[in-house]
Amino acid sequence: MRHANPDVTPSATSSSWDVLVIGGGPAGLMAAGQAAQAGLQVALLEKMDRPGRKLRITGKGRCNLTNALPLEQFITHFGPNGRFLRAAFHQFFVHDLLAFFSALGIPTVTERGGRIFPVTNEASDITEELIAWTLRSGVKIINQCRAEMLVVHNQTIVGVRARVSGKEALQDFSCQAVVLSTGGASYPGTGSSGDGYRLARTVGHTIIPVRPALVPLETAGDVAAHLQGLSLKNVRVTVWSDGRKFADQFGEMLFTHFGISGPIILTLSKSIVDALAEGHKIELRVDLKPALDDLKLDQRLQRDFETHSKMQLKKILRSIMPQAMIPICLRETGLNEEKPGNQITGQERLRLRLWLKNFKLVVAGHRPIAEAIITAGGVALNEIDRNSLESRLVKGLFFAGEVMDLDADTGGFNLQAAFSTGWLAGRSATRKITLRS
Repeated sequence: MRHANPDVTPSATSSSWDVLVIGGGPAGLMAAGQAAQAGLQVALLEKMDRPGRKLRITGKGRCNLTNALPLEQFITHFGPNGRFLRAAFHQFFVHDLLAFFSALGIPTVTERGGRIFPVTNEASDITEELIAWTLRSGVKIINQCRAEMLVVHNQTIVGVRARVSGKEALQDFSCQAVVLSTGGASYPGTGSSGDGYRLARTVGHTIIPVRPALVPLETAGDVAAHLQGLSLKNVRVTVWSDGRKFADQFGEMLFTHFGISGPIILTLSKSIVDALAEGHKIELRVDLKPALDDLKLDQRLQRDFETHSKMQLKKILRSIMPQAMIPICLRETGLNEEKPGNQITGQERLRLRLWLKNFKLVVAGHRPIAEAIITAGGVALNEIDRNSLESRLVKGLFFAGEVMDLDADTGGFNLQAAFSTGWLAGRSATRKITLRS
C-alpha cells in the first residue's frame, strides 16, 4: 500500500491510484474521505464542474441530514430492503453522523417528526464543509471527468476509463478498488443521470427497473389548478386502487398547477407509481377533518349553522375550510352558497360532511423521474455483500448511495443511508487494499 502525504495530492494527470470514487455526492465524498484518511491515494471522479450539486438543494435547500428515530423504526422507512442497511447503520448511524458534522463546526437541530437539520438551515454549509474535509483528508477531486467504463480483469477491478474535460482521448486510471456512488436518475442537471446503472450493468450486475420515488402526482380535472399553492396540514390521505384501500398517510400536502405534492404525497408516491404502471386506477380520498369522527363532525356543523343561523353558507364555510376550497366544495356538493345556516337541511349537512371526510382526487399520472427527489430501483442488493458493500461479481468494486436498489420516505432517511453506505464502502475498500499489501 502506498502512503500518501496528506499535504501533497497527485495531479489530475496521475494514472495510478489506490481507490477511485465515481460520483461526488454525499456517499462519494464520505467514501473518498474515509479511504484517504487511512493513507491511501484516492481520486474522486466527478462529471460536473463541482461535487455536491444535488446535496446543495436537498430539503428545499435546508438539508434534512437524518432523523432521530431509533434504528429499528428508522429501517422500516426503507420498506423490505431496509434490512440490507442494518450492517452499515450499526457501524455509522445518526449519532456518528451528528458527531462528524459537529467536529466540522456544524451544529444541528431536531424538528417535528425527528427531522434533523443544520442550525443554519443551509444545505450549502453542509456541502462546502464536507468537500473541504474530503480535500483535507488528501482526496484529489477531478471535476468534469465522466467515467465511461469499468476496467475488469479476471473478475477483479483494475481501473476506470474516463473522459476528462479538455482531453480528446479517453484517459485510463488504474486502481485497486472502485466505489461506485453516482446516485440515481433524478435531477439530472445535478449530475444524477443514471450513469452508475450503465457502468454496473456492463460488468454483469442486474439493475432493478428504475422509476421515480418521492415524486409529485398529476391529478385529473381542474381542482389542483384552482387550489394551486394551497397547503393542507394535519389531513389524512387514503389511496384507493380499483376501489380497494391500500395505503394512507397523515400530515401535510400541497396543491400545484399540475396536481399535488408535499410530504405525505411524496411518501405515498412510490406505491402509486408502481400501481399506475400495472394499469390500476388510483383515487385519493382526503379527510380534511381527521380529528373528528362522523358524529362529532356532524355535531360541529350543527353548532356552526345554529350559531350563524342567518349567515350565508359560503361565509359559514370560512371557519371550516380554507377560503380557496369553498368554491370547489360548493361545486362538488351542489349546495347553495347563499342559503342561510338555519335553512340547511339534514341531507345537505350529510353531503357536506361526506365531502369533508372524503374529498376525492383522481390520480392521472406522476411527474417524470427527472423531477423525483430520489430514484427507486438500481443495482440488485442480492449481488452486493451487505457487510462490506463489495460486489459479489467483481472483486474490488464497491457501491454506495442511491445507485443501489434502496429508497426511503422523506424525513432524512435517504441522506443518512448515503452517508452510512459511503462510510462503509470507503472503510471496506481500505481494508481490502490493506490486506493485499
